[in-house]
Amino acid sequence: METTLQGVGVSHGVAIGEVRHMGTAVLEPPTRQIGVDEAPREQGRARQAMEAVAADLNARGHLAGGEAQAVLEAQALMAQDPELLADVERRIAVGSTAERGVYDAFASYRALLAGAGDYLAGRVADLDDVRNRIVARLLGVPMPGVPDSDEPYVLIARDLAPADTALLDPSLVLGFVTEEGGPTSHSAILARALGVPAVVALAGAQELAEGTVVAVDGSTGEVFVAPDEEERAELTRAAAARKAALAAASGPGATSDGHKVPLLANVGGPADVPAAVEAGAEGVGLFRTEFLFLDDSANAPSEDRQTEVYRQVLEAFPEGRVVVRVLDAGADKPLDFLTPADEPNPALGVRGLRSLLDHPEVLATQLRALARAASGLPVYLEVMAPMVADRQDARAFADACQAAGLSAKFGAMVEIPSAALRARSILQEVEFLSLGTNDLAQYTFAADRQVGAVSRLQDPWQPALLDLVAMAAEAAAAEGKSCGVCGEAAADPLLACVLTGLGVTSLSMGAASIPYVRAALAKHTLAQCERAAAAARATDGAQEARRAAQAVLSGE
Repeated sequence: METTLQGVGVSHGVAIGEVRHMGTAVLEPPTRQIGVDEAPREQGRARQAMEAVAADLNARGHLAGGEAQAVLEAQALMAQDPELLADVERRIAVGSTAERGVYDAFASYRALLAGAGDYLAGRVADLDDVRNRIVARLLGVPMPGVPDSDEPYVLIARDLAPADTALLDPSLVLGFVTEEGGPTSHSAILARALGVPAVVALAGAQELAEGTVVAVDGSTGEVFVAPDEEERAELTRAAAARKAALAAASGPGATSDGHKVPLLANVGGPADVPAAVEAGAEGVGLFRTEFLFLDDSANAPSEDRQTEVYRQVLEAFPEGRVVVRVLDAGADKPLDFLTPADEPNPALGVRGLRSLLDHPEVLATQLRALARAASGLPVYLEVMAPMVADRQDARAFADACQAAGLSAKFGAMVEIPSAALRARSILQEVEFLSLGTNDLAQYTFAADRQVGAVSRLQDPWQPALLDLVAMAAEAAAAEGKSCGVCGEAAADPLLACVLTGLGVTSLSMGAASIPYVRAALAKHTLAQCERAAAAARATDGAQEARRAAQAVLSGE
């Protein structure tokens, strides 16, 4: 290759095509003083633009469905934030135009969050995108976005907002490369759901000239610039070999010597179910229920409404296992009726199970709805609580499940290091563990999952994270209980083998990744997976851990 650039691969596959760059960002609106008599009209313009952008984001979410819908609806809430609107109106009242008031209000909010170290600072790309859409509407200019092209291309951007990623046309966008982002950013998660090869956190990506041919390997994170015909052919052959391996592997997940590792799907609602079924998912390892609550941030959905939606998902997996995560609100998913509005650091405050225990009627309603939804169905329903910190949390959740008459198994998510360190204690109260590796990495390394500058610490190959996974899995084995992984780590085929070697009993991921993981497991014995896991844990860094595991599994 003439030049090889290294980023972070976040979505499998190889894409070869010409570079097309994302449209330029909205220009900063000019500063112009308005008269007092003009303020009411400008305030009305600002309100209408913010409402229109929120409606557009909600509409895009409805079109995209599934996980993308939840992300876009959360973004729409930013456009409807009453405090932001009040700030915009205050600025207009003292002489700003509508567009300048919006621009400055969002800039102030952005700086405030970044300066406070708030968890929401990691959503800067989402916030900037909302601002740009509102300002563009006020200025009457087209919203910068995906380039207009009749020919397939590789998209290059500083970052991709969820609204752009969710509606990418895979027949035109062969793959994408961004300078920022991380393996667990919204765009990475949506890319995997779309099945589009993607590389993020690639320094200098925007310097690639328009029209340059690149080859993007979403598995390795490599981007090859101007490959010649022979090199393109080799990459194409490698991609074809991977595809053939996928086709050859079918049925339940298992190692080559028959050790069963159920492969489950992460779903954000009924819209994600068809892809999971088509991929051969053996059930659902993470059913995120937030999408139901984000429709109306001021009110919880009724028990009847919840029952109806939960049953749609449960009916799709007769005799299968469906693990439902109760509402995980707070931090980047605030709800007016549930989460405090004045927390200095919501990621370390009242979120997840803590919010639900503060509002027991919300938890009780959800648990009753789940019990009703599963009634009469031959499904293995399991319910788990997010952000469990210790045995006291686990006991409180178990008590709530029993009080609601839930006959399903109930478990705890391991997303906080304390839960991994004291897993055996927690397992005295619940029947299974599920590792959320995205948040577990975030809290282990104090590294926000949306900030590209700390993406190396969000790498699930970090040996310290593998140590915590091993700790939880060993505790579950000692108690004769299960311990799955439902974080994005499970979607990496090589890492899936390592997780199996660490003692993880099931793997849950986006549907598009299931065939890749199934094929990887089918090539290796359990003993090989255990040796690869030991080799990875013996290193001191993520890249070294990956190389060590690869060497073991490739027989080097």
